[in-house]
This record gives sequence, C-alpha cells and structure tokens, in this order.
Amino acid sequence: MLDEIFAPWVRELKLAPESVAPDSVTLRLPYSDHLKHAGGVVCGQVFMAAADTAMVVTISHALGGFQPMTTVSLNTTFMRPVKTGDVLVIARIQRRGRNLVFEEIELRDDTGELAAHATTTYALINK
Repeated sequence: MLDEIFAPWVRELKLAPESVAPDSVTLRLPYSDHLKHAGGVVCGQVFMAAADTAMVVTISHALGGFQPMTTVSLNTTFMRPVKTGDVLVIARIQRRGRNLVFEEIELRDDTGELAAHATTTYALINK
C-alpha cells in the first residue's frame, strides 16, 4: 500500500511496516541525512508527513482496504529533536464514526523517547 497510493515524495521517506494490530500500525521511518534541516535535526515536516501517512495506513487496515479519505486536522507537538537514528511512528485509532476517524500518533526516537505527538481527524469520503 505504501508504494501504491502515496505521492512519490512520501514514498521517498521509505516508511516501512514494523507491526500491525486491529486499530494500530507502527511504521519505521529510516534515518537519512537528507531529512535534516540547517539546524541539524530532522524537519518537523517529515514527522507530520510520517504521522499523516501512518494514519492513512491505519485507517485503511481497519477498513479492510483503502478508501478515499482526507485529513480534516493534524495537530503536532514536537517534544525533542532527533539528530540521528530511525523513528518509530505508532498510529492508533481512538474513535471511528460513520464519517470521521480520530487518531493519535507517537513518534519515538531510537532510544524510545517521545520525539513528537500528533492527533488527527480524518473524513471518510463516500463515493
């Protein structure tokens, strides 16, 4: 799925499945120097893209396959900088309604520390 529905620049993040549960998915964001900005840390935009992508994967998994959806909100708090090492992106559905899905995402550095926390709301688009 990661190679089929996402834009080429999202695929360049090289997110890879780490584990799957009924209402959660963990992806690995491999470290790369090209993800860092001039301050020497991984860009916040990378974390937001990884969180958003993880939620599409999680919702699609819970629904039994991809269906059109769109991000309604994505709120991210950056807790600590990441200078090196892979990041685990742990996405969990908090509540799934008929048209809206609410989620929480943790991004943990290679020591297991919380680097960023996000909450998001998605709207399922009925054809």
